[in-house]
Amino acid sequence: MARTRGSWTGGTLTVRSVLKPQDVARAVFHPAWIPQPLDPSVERLKKFRVIAGAVASLGVFTFVEGGFDFTELLENAMTASVVLLFLTPLTVGVMLWVWRRGGTVRQLRVPLVNSLLLLLLFVGCVAAVLGLVQTVNGSANAAVIIGVGLTMMWMLIFTAYGAVRVSGNFFGTAATHRCLPPLLAMVTSWLVAVPDLVTGDLHGLSLTLGIVFILGAPVTVTAIALLEMGRLKRRYGIRLKAHPATLAPAPGPVPPMPLGMPPGMPPAGSPYLPPQGNPYGHPYAPGGQHPYAPHPHPQPPYNPQHPYGG
Repeated sequence: MARTRGSWTGGTLTVRSVLKPQDVARAVFHPAWIPQPLDPSVERLKKFRVIAGAVASLGVFTFVEGGFDFTELLENAMTASVVLLFLTPLTVGVMLWVWRRGGTVRQLRVPLVNSLLLLLLFVGCVAAVLGLVQTVNGSANAAVIIGVGLTMMWMLIFTAYGAVRVSGNFFGTAATHRCLPPLLAMVTSWLVAVPDLVTGDLHGLSLTLGIVFILGAPVTVTAIALLEMGRLKRRYGIRLKAHPATLAPAPGPVPPMPLGMPPGMPPAGSPYLPPQGNPYGHPYAPGGQHPYAPHPHPQPPYNPQHPYGG
């Protein structure tokens, strides 16, 4: 599964895409090498997990306190990104140690390198946005403010959409193991809450609001992530403790059988694919015979008046 040239974005970007930073973010931060989702229900759970994770990362208590500062938000995002830069490889490293008996690291080298590159790219984008904001705030030159400001706005939209994407796929770690994104979501959300829990810092909120805003997000993310991993285990046999090389490929989606259709009949309008791959074993062919086999013709009765007896 080595990455080939141009396969990161899947060839979806064009020159016009530069005018739409959200499209560029969709292609860059959800690359073509990330596997397709297995189940729509798992994707819905993932969306809820992303929303709960946003609550943890943005910190709703900031709005409640009335002291929201955009620059401070970016600085917090930069701090969180640096933490992720160390936390994500550490968590993956722990799982590689857990998987050591089922396979080798060499088998996962390509998806691991791709995920690391995506993580570094996102951290670099957050750092670039913070640098552009500080440049605009500290400059008195109108040309610099306009030029850098436009770049800042593009980068801000690009990075914001990218944050949503990497929160769902967690830097493409699903290419290594389907259970890694929910696991990393749990670890990250609790890491955000642990410092406040240890220090008892409620950020000026009452005890009730402090507990809700500090514990609410990680508890919600954990519940959804566990449900997500439970569905992957029950429906597809994907277990967190199993090395990816030992997991059988997940079956593709099976189209629903129309009402009234006899068992085994192909749906109307779709090509027939023989279950056993035998093109001459068509169960619906007359008599089950070879479609190109010579068919015996009935012989006419003997006619003594016919010159040839036919």
